[in-house]
Amino acid sequence: MKVFFNQLFDYNFYCNKKLIEECIKLDKVPEKSIMLFSHILNAHNIWNARILGKPADYKVWQIHPIKNWGDIHYENQRSSFEITTNATDFEIRIDFDNEEGRLFTSTLQDILFHIINHSTHHRSQIAMNFRDNELEPLSLDYIFYKR
Repeated sequence: MKVFFNQLFDYNFYCNKKLIEECIKLDKVPEKSIMLFSHILNAHNIWNARILGKPADYKVWQIHPIKNWGDIHYENQRSSFEITTNATDFEIRIDFDNEEGRLFTSTLQDILFHIINHSTHHRSQIAMNFRDNELEPLSLDYIFYKR
C-alpha cells in the first residue's frame, strides 16, 4: 500500500509542478484557474492536517499568489510522504470535522486516495478553463506520466 500511495503522490506532485511551471510562464493566468489551483493546494493541506490531528494552515477557498504555489505544493507533498512512510495501518479510521463542524470518519487510505482524486478533478477543470481562455492545457493523464 505504501508503494502504491507513494507512486500516486509522485504523479500528483509531477502534475501540479508542471501546472505551476506553466502558469509562471503565462502573461495572464485565468482567475478561475488561480482559484481552482489554490483550492487544490488548500484541500491537500487540510486533509494532511486532519490526518496528523493538527490545524490546517489554509482555508478551503483561500487564494494564493502564483509565486507561492511551489512552496505550498512542496510542503503538502513532504507532509503526505511523511504520512505514508509512517503509516502502519491504512485502514485506521480518522475522525475529522468538516467546514460546517460536522463530525465524519474515514479510513486513511480513503483520505489519501481522495487527495489524489480531488486534485485530478480540479486539474481537469483548470484544463477546461485554459481552453475557454484560448490556452493549451497540459497533457497530464496518468498513462502519459508513466511512459
